[in-house]
Amino acid sequence: MVEAVQDAGVVVTGAGGGIGAALARRFAAEGARVVVNDLDADKARAVADEIGGIAIPGDASAIVAEARDALGGSVDVYCANAGVGSGGSEAAGEPVWALAWDVNVMAHVRAAEALIPGWLERGRGRFVSTVSAAGLLTMIGAAPYSVTKHGAYAFAEWLSLTYRHRGIKVHAICPQGVRTDMLAATGSAGDLVLQPTAIEPQAVADALFKGIEEDRFLILPHAEVAAYYQGRAGDPDRWLTTMNHIQQKWEAGQ
Repeated sequence: MVEAVQDAGVVVTGAGGGIGAALARRFAAEGARVVVNDLDADKARAVADEIGGIAIPGDASAIVAEARDALGGSVDVYCANAGVGSGGSEAAGEPVWALAWDVNVMAHVRAAEALIPGWLERGRGRFVSTVSAAGLLTMIGAAPYSVTKHGAYAFAEWLSLTYRHRGIKVHAICPQGVRTDMLAATGSAGDLVLQPTAIEPQAVADALFKGIEEDRFLILPHAEVAAYYQGRAGDPDRWLTTMNHIQQKWEAGQ
């Protein structure tokens, strides 16, 4: 058992399936009291019933107050997991870009705005952001997703450096391919880049809990992402050339 989460009040957004459901199950198994959120009310209730949690369906941006009440007055851990895997280029269209920005970034900002004041008063709180390796690197064929996941990572990083001395813990989870409906929706780009090393959602939950135990900000369920990230920072042009070769390979297969 991880002592830091025993009897904690936990909220997991986008928890009707995939990574979110795996996180909800793991928190419940560790003795936490879990609010399961998802836009799909039936999926949220199914996971909540399975783990003995509380289902609060709806927009992840608007549930903090209701979740706080359901957990007896405080949220100890907030998992900003809900996301959209918007594909396309710069020409994806403003509605696509706006949705990606709203769900992948602004939902995190709104949750933090609602939670941080109380956490600062108490001197503790934990914010878990499900980002993606795309937030550290990029993803071919998915400009809105890549750009907004960079934003999600930047916001998590900012929260951590701003509030860590005041008792607030922040974790950014950055996996590559995970066997979920979102991965299935990535089509041929996902088949080329993500499927070969895809992992199960439970492996992501395991990586998070190891990171909680070790008090680490950056959670990398795929260890190789660290080397990719270092390569990108150390020699951006070489990294971009490599990624462009992958882009060309993808285009040739279309």
